This record gives sequence, structure tokens and C-alpha cells, in this order.
Amino acid sequence: MNFFERQAQARRNTTRLVLLFALAVIGIVVTVNLVVLAFAGPRPATLLLATVATVAIIGLGSLYRISSLGAGGEAVAVQLGGVAVAEDTADPQLRRLRNVVEEMSIASGVPVPKVYVLEHEAGINAFAAGYSPSDAVVAVTRGALDRLNRDELQGVVAHEFSHVLNGDMRLNIRLMGILFGILMLGLIGRKILLHSYGIRGRGALGILGAAIVALVIGYVGVFFGRMIKAGVSRSREVLADASAVQFTRQTSGLSGALKKIAGLREGSQLEQRGDAEEVSHMLFGDGVGLRGLFATHPPILQRIQALEPGFRPEQVERLRAQWLAAPPNGLEEDVQLGLAAHDHGALPAASAEMDLTPPMVSAQVAHPQDDDYRRADALVAAMPESLRVLARERESVMPLLLALLLEGEGEVRRRQHQEISARLGARVAERAAHLRKTGLQDLHPMQRLPLASLAFPVLRLRPRPDLDAFLDTVHAVVHADDHVSLFEYCLGTLLETQVRETLDPARHGRTGRGKPGGVKHEFSTLLAVVAQAGHADPAEAKRAYLAGLQRVLPRDHVPYEPPARGVQALDAVWEPLDRLAPLAKQVMVEAVTAAAMHDGRVSVAEAELLRTICGVLHCPLPPMLDRG
Repeated sequence: MNFFERQAQARRNTTRLVLLFALAVIGIVVTVNLVVLAFAGPRPATLLLATVATVAIIGLGSLYRISSLGAGGEAVAVQLGGVAVAEDTADPQLRRLRNVVEEMSIASGVPVPKVYVLEHEAGINAFAAGYSPSDAVVAVTRGALDRLNRDELQGVVAHEFSHVLNGDMRLNIRLMGILFGILMLGLIGRKILLHSYGIRGRGALGILGAAIVALVIGYVGVFFGRMIKAGVSRSREVLADASAVQFTRQTSGLSGALKKIAGLREGSQLEQRGDAEEVSHMLFGDGVGLRGLFATHPPILQRIQALEPGFRPEQVERLRAQWLAAPPNGLEEDVQLGLAAHDHGALPAASAEMDLTPPMVSAQVAHPQDDDYRRADALVAAMPESLRVLARERESVMPLLLALLLEGEGEVRRRQHQEISARLGARVAERAAHLRKTGLQDLHPMQRLPLASLAFPVLRLRPRPDLDAFLDTVHAVVHADDHVSLFEYCLGTLLETQVRETLDPARHGRTGRGKPGGVKHEFSTLLAVVAQAGHADPAEAKRAYLAGLQRVLPRDHVPYEPPARGVQALDAVWEPLDRLAPLAKQVMVEAVTAAAMHDGRVSVAEAELLRTICGVLHCPLPPMLDRG
């Protein structure tokens, strides 16, 4: 399956989850009514009251939990005791983790997520959580940092990135909220029993009896909840393992991590069993010990054998004996295996051209492979160290990102300077101008988006008023004149999109249902802008537009009308196009590619434009589109 098919499947899984939840509610209501019948007899009014009360408790519980998770992935990480990893950390284990996460983010074309460590967990485990890539969190246990070498850590993180890219995260976090409601009656019964010590009087026995009944009924909710999690999770874990191997170019990393889980005493178990139960469906490995029908993951031996078919159970025993005598140390293994060194490839010339086809580009959306990882590594390595430092500093991140947007000259640059000064202060404006003239002047076009991606985690740490002011400034800088370049406009829009999503995660990241026929005008505008940007000759631009239109609306005649406002006409198209169904977005990506490459040439600049457009519309592209 490609990205668009996986997104469509995630939407079907959401529908399936709603149906399973409804069946679970019905099962709990029936159980409650049977208890009421046993004690009160067949009284319709009493049964109706019991039904309404049960549904209300479940519904309110789910709404409460979903609301408490409104902050996105960070709320889940904090709940499990996660500690944020600083962007400028000097700790070698944490630096290695950040490097792996940053390289994978750039390779897959998504913002760098926040990184957390579960410091008190000795088992090897990890998870990704959030509503969309812009508010994603990747968390690993201290055991994973201590025991895994770099290749193995890459395999685990790549597995979690698969969940980010495949649309699993939003489903997983919604699942937490929905299942909390199913468990509400049991939780109420448990709380009453815990606080009933010392209750006296005639009503004490009745209260205790009601609490025990609620606790027993709660186990019905636990049964349904575990079944739902197992049904939703197992197939996604198999897909994530396969994606991780594709991403990291070898099976040994992921299989090595799984072998250490199987062979070490701590395995993948989490100490906080109560919290681990709630998030068991989003963990890398089984953190609770569920088996059989309730298992959220395939058996560990089965996962290893899917990667290494010749692996035998007795080999686990040998590894267990070996590691019992001398537990593995991830950093020492890096040195022994030579994993600290990187083989950086060269970047193509800024004037290079690529040989692409529309299906090739759509197949690469959120589908990074081994060469994408190497190129991401090369992109970061070739970036001046001074810029990487600025991207990780709280006070310099805003001037740096604004400097990327300063493309005008003369009067336009003066107006941009005024807009920044008016909103963020003269100091920020002066620093942005200085960076544009010095640090960014010779930056390779392919390094602009990766640099913005590295800066994003620091940017979203700023207070909300600062981020609101930054968004206003970005908009003002981009629209400082009527001759905005397509890259300048798209980068500004991409920044606005990502910041708004991180400010209100629960409202974003939904999978759309729209059809191409409902957004003909928006398609026409987008294709006209792309055709205009890549073809100087108006006749060639028109032919490029028609080539793209033929891909997406083959039976419709929508005349070519170059927008009077140029690239700024795209303001009206993003939201309708982002609401398209996943498979409709695939057609859209192919149509935009067909328009861009109609003259037979796709430059590095045009490829970056494709990436920014796809980023705004939540179809992330890897750093290089020609995979040779």
C-alpha cells in the first residue's frame, strides 16, 4: 500500500472503531439492565433510567478523556513520566537519539517532532503520539537508549515514524479517549471501594454492593476495550515493522532491537502498568504482558522471524544467557561496529534537473526509503554548523525562519523590515536581515526546508502570544508586495500551517472525504500557478496547465486563467484541497507534478516547490525525488 491507501485504511479503521465502541456500549448497557432486572424486577422506568445513566457515564467519560488529550502527543508523554530532550543536549545518548529523529524527519518530509525519554523505564520500548505530524511526539525508554546501538535505535524510531506517516497516531489517541469511557463504571466502582473504609450505618452495605457490581460490570468494559485495541493495533504493528525496514535500508537494526527485547530480563515491559495499559496499543513492544486475543502486538518471535526467517527459538536462549552475563551497552556497540561514522553523499547542483513521472512522485509521498535517509543525512551534514546551532536556540529561531522568507530587494525589503519591527521588534528584524545577507546567502535550495524542519521544535516552545505574533509577521512578510515568489509564499504557508496545528492539535490532522469534482476551481487555480511558475512562455504554461488538468478532471473543461494575484491566489485553495479524500489527494499530487514537468525538466527549485505544496496539504515528500 502507498501513503494514500494507508490513509484511506486509517479512515476505515476509525469507522470500524466507532462501530466497535457502539457494540461495547450496547454490551455494557445489557449487562447493567440484567443486574437491574435481577434486583428490581421488570420495571420499564427503572430499566430506562439505568440505560440513560450508563450511556451518560460512558459518553461523559470519553468526552472528558478526549478533552484532556487535546494537547496532543505531549500530554501522553508527560502522563507516562516522559522528560523532554533539549535540542542542544550534550549527553551522547540523547544527542544520538535527536540525530536519528532529525534525520528521519527530514528524510520523510515532516516537521521534527518533540523527543521525550521515559527515564525510569528499564525495558526497551517507544511510542509516537499526536493528532498530526506537526504536534507529534516520539518517546523512547531509558532502556532503549542504554541497550540499543545506533542501527537498532534507528529501527525502533523508524517503526514509530511509520505510525506518524500512516495516519495511525490520531486513531491511537482517539482510541485512548473512547476506551476510557468504556472503563468508567469499573473505575467508579474501584474508587468507591478504595474510599469506603470506615463507612458505617444502614446504607454502607448497599454502597459496597453497588461498588462491587460496578466493578464487575467494569470488567465487561475491560474485555471489550482490550479486544478493540487488539483488533485495531496488531495489523498496524506488522505494517510498521515492514516500513521501518524499508526506511533504514536493512533488517538487522529492527531485528536486533526485537532480539534484545526477547533476550533481556526487562524485555519491553513498563513499570507504570496502569498507564501502560491505556497506551499499550501505541507502544513499540508489548508493555503490559497481554496475550492471545488481547495481544496488541504479534508474538516477538514471529516479528523476528518475519525479518529473519531462519531465526530459531533456541537462539533466544543463547542470547539470554550471553546478556545475563554481560548486558549490552548501545554506545559501546556503536564504537565496536563503527556505527558512529556516516557516509555522506554529495548534494546535486542547484541548477540540476530531475527525470520524474507523476506516478513516481505520488508513490514517494510519505514513503521514504534507504536512499532518502542517506540524503537526509547528507543534507544535515552539509549544512553550516552555525545555522544548525541557530536552529536550536530559542532566541535565534524566529529571526532565522524569517530570514528564509526575505527574498525581495530595495523597497520590498524595507517594507518587510518594517513589518517585522512592528510586530517582533527592531532587534529581530535586524538579525533576520543580517542572517539573510550572511548565513543564508549561499544556502543550497535543498537545505532550506530541512533547516526550517530543524528549527520547528524550538519555535513551538515559545508562548502562544509569541507564536501568534510570529504568524502575523510571517503573513505580513510574505505579502509585503504583489510579486511574491512561489517558494517564499509556500514556505510561509507551511510555517503557518504547522504552527497553527501545534497550537490547537485536536482540531487538525483529520482525514478528508472530499471529491475532485467539488473543488474544480481550486484545482484550476493551483495548476495555473504551478504552470506559470515553471514555464516562462504563456503558451507552454497553458499546455502544462492542461496536462495537469487532464490528470485530475479528464472529463471537465476548465479554461486556463492565470490568476491576477499570482501565487497569492492560493490563499483560497489550501483548506478545500486539504479536505480531499486520501485517494483524491494522490490524483492531485500527480496532476501538480504533470504540470511542473510538462517541459520535460524539473529543477531543484521546482522539486522544492512540489515538496512545500505537498507539505501544506499533508502529503509529505522526501528530500530528493529522483531515486535513480
